[in-house]
Amino acid sequence: MSADLTLLMPEFRLKVITLLQNCAHRGIELRPRATLRDPFIQARYWRQSRPIAEINQKIKDLKANGAHFIADCIHAVGFQQGAHVTNAIPGLSWHQWGEAVDCFWVMDEHAIQFLHTPTHETNGLMIYATEAEKIGLDAGFFWESFRDAPHVQLRKAASPASLYTLAAIDAEMQMRFEQYD
Repeated sequence: MSADLTLLMPEFRLKVITLLQNCAHRGIELRPRATLRDPFIQARYWRQSRPIAEINQKIKDLKANGAHFIADCIHAVGFQQGAHVTNAIPGLSWHQWGEAVDCFWVMDEHAIQFLHTPTHETNGLMIYATEAEKIGLDAGFFWESFRDAPHVQLRKAASPASLYTLAAIDAEMQMRFEQYD
């Protein structure tokens, strides 16, 4: 996982730089934590908190739909422990496309990533999300089904699956990330 903004798609990178500057002008310091995320890291996050039966069924379904590379990513990372992090399997997160960033808010020299963190009267993550929306980005802070306050993405489309077939996503992920295997 990288925090390097240069790995983002150019159009998105410029908007993220503007977003961070706009937040800084409002007295809120944010730092990138995750930009481009390879599908193996995404697979690790997706596997966390899921029972093996669900994981095996997802791998089977992906293979049946011609998404062998994505299925192999999920299989290859093996057992994972941890809290629920994402609903997106590899390729279905805009992080793999260079069109998403997760930032943390720096307050009193501490990294704030979660909404339940005591923050006095200012909520830097809300300011970050509001500023993101002002420049046309989609802020996870405002999502209803799975609120993701540190997450901002270029597109309003929740997932690449709303724009591309699973086979096309699989082929794109293999082309971009096969060397990580």
